[in-house]
Amino acid sequence: MQRQSSVTSISWIPSEAMTGLMRVPMDLGIGHYDDPPPDHLGADDLASLCASDRFRFANRLSAWIDVEDGKIVDAGYDGEALVGSTTAKIGMPITIAGVSFPVLRSDPRIEGDTARFEQTAGGRTGVPMPRRIDHSPYVRVTAPTAWTTLALTISADGSSSFDLVGASPFPRHWVYDSTGELVAKSGLIDFKEWARTHDHDRSPWHDYERTALVAQVESEVERELSHTVMSTKPRIIGVEEGDRLIEQGEPGGAIYLILDGMLEVQVDGDPVAELGPGAIVGERAILETGKATATVTAKTPVRAAQIPADAIDRDELEKVASRHRREEDEEPNRE
Repeated sequence: MQRQSSVTSISWIPSEAMTGLMRVPMDLGIGHYDDPPPDHLGADDLASLCASDRFRFANRLSAWIDVEDGKIVDAGYDGEALVGSTTAKIGMPITIAGVSFPVLRSDPRIEGDTARFEQTAGGRTGVPMPRRIDHSPYVRVTAPTAWTTLALTISADGSSSFDLVGASPFPRHWVYDSTGELVAKSGLIDFKEWARTHDHDRSPWHDYERTALVAQVESEVERELSHTVMSTKPRIIGVEEGDRLIEQGEPGGAIYLILDGMLEVQVDGDPVAELGPGAIVGERAILETGKATATVTAKTPVRAAQIPADAIDRDELEKVASRHRREEDEEPNRE
């Protein structure tokens, strides 16, 4: 009997993700940021998204195992990698194909009733990107290398699990399970590190891997509300690693949409949750006591959109608050 499963990553450039001089072409409309990928991938969506210039690259790790009498007797890959194009508007649109690097795959590792697979895919844009780097020759013209390394474990009973083993610090990476559902995101993007550090010599194609910081996916209502938040032209703030965005017991009054970075939520000093890009915080102070019910601290540098409390319907805020209450109740270290 053959068992099959998959995991897919899509890598794309969110709004305002680029910094320094390299964001100027974006601001002028010569280049473009990407609209968020869909929450669900259908069977043919990757090809159509690639054709319409909706992402920078995709890594689809698909694998199979043959099982006889409950034992895995063979295993192999059948996935793919897709590298998108870059459309620049200089008078008239010009589409420049990306540069795809060879897909890297480890030999399937069969241990007992499981088989583990790893696949790296990525490349670089075909558009020149003059930049300073942190080692000789100190200047590069080609774009840095972007990639994801995915792992997939398939069990003899047909169940499977995945990991985002590593990834470039830019752009944003979204991960989908075998059913096509969005299940994880890279928690932090760093354009400056990527531009200065990750030329081809520091990539998996030269035996270098970078551990990825992974965030859980926000709720559907938070994802829907993010469009409302950004349409209000919110104030964008930065929070340094270790600083507090919200202090328990302090008066509330603002709502925050996390654009990038990871935060830890503590109640009475006990950790109860971690939040990443797409999460909304600050709503419970508005709905309940008027004071913050938790302390929210930046685990990494964080960018957040700040808006006044009355910018979002209270019924929608209550849906967000209900999910956050469940997360606290489910925290195993809480009594």
